[in-house]
Amino acid sequence: MKKFDIRNIKLKAMRIDEIDDRMLLINLYATQAITFIIGFIWLLFQRRSPFLLFFPESGLSFVYWGLGLAAAVIAVDLLAARFVPDEANDDGGVNERIFRNRPIWHIVVLSLVVSICEETLFRGAVQHHIGPYWTSILFAAIHVRYLKHWIPTGLVFAISYALGWIYLRTGTLLAPVIAHFMIDMIMGLVIRFRREE
Repeated sequence: MKKFDIRNIKLKAMRIDEIDDRMLLINLYATQAITFIIGFIWLLFQRRSPFLLFFPESGLSFVYWGLGLAAAVIAVDLLAARFVPDEANDDGGVNERIFRNRPIWHIVVLSLVVSICEETLFRGAVQHHIGPYWTSILFAAIHVRYLKHWIPTGLVFAISYALGWIYLRTGTLLAPVIAHFMIDMIMGLVIRFRREE
């Protein structure tokens, strides 16, 4: 039997066009699973129930907050896409690769998985520990594909801060999950059905 040697592991930087579709999806789902597990464990260490964070305090106002924020973000994002040069909005082609040829049902599933996993960690666990401002800086930093350009980095920070604010306002993670889900799904569908220029 061959002995495992960690020194034989070699890491190399890859461009998005060097990764096939299967590996892209494996990476996406694996990172979301890790994000969710870290958030879940962190919440347990905070002695907070990960499940109770998803229960609304009362009424349906969290739905209105989530949908309202999503509508505002989508409007700003579409305006930015219209008036900001493509090179200033470039994410390296990641979103294009993720959504362009994906079936609609898969865009919905991806958006739901990402919104639940990221909101559990960032709004549920991290924000409770360091507040919405620093959480938003961290959230923008992990969306590393945007860091080369200040406009998308600023938008990710602002969106994250707004997600944190509606979480504080409504008291349930459902509000930022709804907003995050709608933003990702609608923008994914825009990419999916956008005409080639």
